[in-house]
Amino acid sequence: MQVSRRSLLQSAACGFGGLALAGLSQQQSAAAGFENPLAAQQPMFAPKAKRVIFIFMQGGPSHVDTFDYKPTLEKYDGQKLEFKDARKMAKTGMTGAETVMKSLWKFRQYGESGRWVSDLFPHIGQRVDDLCFVHSLHTNGVAHGPSTIFLHTGSTTFIRPSMGSWISYGLGSENDNLPAFVTISPSSANGGPRNFGNAFLPAHHQGTTIGRAGMAMQKAGISDIQNSQLSPAQQRRQFDLLQSLNQEQISGTENDEFDAVVNSYELAWRMQMHAPEVTDLTHETSATFDMYGIGQPETDDFGRQCLLARRMAEAGVRYIQVSYADNGSNPRWDQHSKIQKHADHARATDKPVAALLTDLKQRGLLEDTLVWWGGEFGRNPFTQGNDGRDHNPKGFTHFLAGGGVRAGFSYGATDEFGHEAVENRMHMHDMHATILYALGIDHERLTYRHAGRDYRLTDVEGRIVKDLFTT
Repeated sequence: MQVSRRSLLQSAACGFGGLALAGLSQQQSAAAGFENPLAAQQPMFAPKAKRVIFIFMQGGPSHVDTFDYKPTLEKYDGQKLEFKDARKMAKTGMTGAETVMKSLWKFRQYGESGRWVSDLFPHIGQRVDDLCFVHSLHTNGVAHGPSTIFLHTGSTTFIRPSMGSWISYGLGSENDNLPAFVTISPSSANGGPRNFGNAFLPAHHQGTTIGRAGMAMQKAGISDIQNSQLSPAQQRRQFDLLQSLNQEQISGTENDEFDAVVNSYELAWRMQMHAPEVTDLTHETSATFDMYGIGQPETDDFGRQCLLARRMAEAGVRYIQVSYADNGSNPRWDQHSKIQKHADHARATDKPVAALLTDLKQRGLLEDTLVWWGGEFGRNPFTQGNDGRDHNPKGFTHFLAGGGVRAGFSYGATDEFGHEAVENRMHMHDMHATILYALGIDHERLTYRHAGRDYRLTDVEGRIVKDLFTT
């Protein structure tokens, strides 16, 4: 069977280079006669942030046990009350009244802003004066799968590009040597690759994965980043020969498909030279390790994820997704019984997240890096079974930091029980639109033509919540 040279190149580019495609500078691209699909693009207007770190808390942390203080729950603890549409929306299987359950953790006020944080998050509590809480989020979907996919793609059912892919498409790569979109320890459950996939956008906008949920971060890395069979000198000679042949074939022709393959080789080579250094944490100081909780059993794994996110931001990766997740049928924060287990997840994530915020600020990176923390939905203020809480997509909390957002600020509110967003309600489409706005992108103008119509991350909805920003 004869294989054409083009087919061979396409097949050979299906590793990490095929995921991250391209990497030539605009000058190199012009000289070669083709455009670099991941060349840095000018934002549509002056941005407030250059990049985003999204810290995904899989499973739906309970807002009424973490950052949304509701004294009313203490007052009515153990009493049966009617909650509007509770059985329909949360699917508890209960009939009639629901039993109110107070938080198992005390709330305290922190910082000059006096924001309330439960005892689950004492380290993040120390950073509240840098945080912008959104207490009035609501979303689509009542189950983990649809809501997780909606959080990442803006759709519950259809195959749509992930948010990181849209940002890669809109802004390109900030660093010629690294992809625009990296996802750290993603889960294969509840949407799996769809949560970092490119869907109908060009393949070079798909997220590049580092590790996977359930894999120890010490063993995680970018697949096929190193060639154990050839020395660096041999690889250099091989690469130079291949690219010289590519340049001859490109000369005087127009073939976007072939151009993309050549670009994938270029970025693959650049990543081999630079990515191992970025992902190598061994050069960090012991003080930095201690700050992130690396070397401590409860925080080592997520601490490494957060430290790697800082290094990726420092290196110019445009969108970094960090997942506190697993691949099982019971997502991390999903306590339908024994809400006490929230304490285990808080211990694993509190210190690393606080360290990331501190580290970014100390290095001057928080000013132009938008940090976004949250899960796919919240949880109900009443019990499921004896000591659990069911899903609540009607009202929950996320927080933002850096990237021009108002520090020490709270936006919106749920009702007195925390059951439903009632003040300055903010849909997940609005969150997506607002984050794109922070990056200098108009969500209504960031479109892609597919199957006869223009698509966008926010579909036909979404509004920018400018109240979250200082100016």
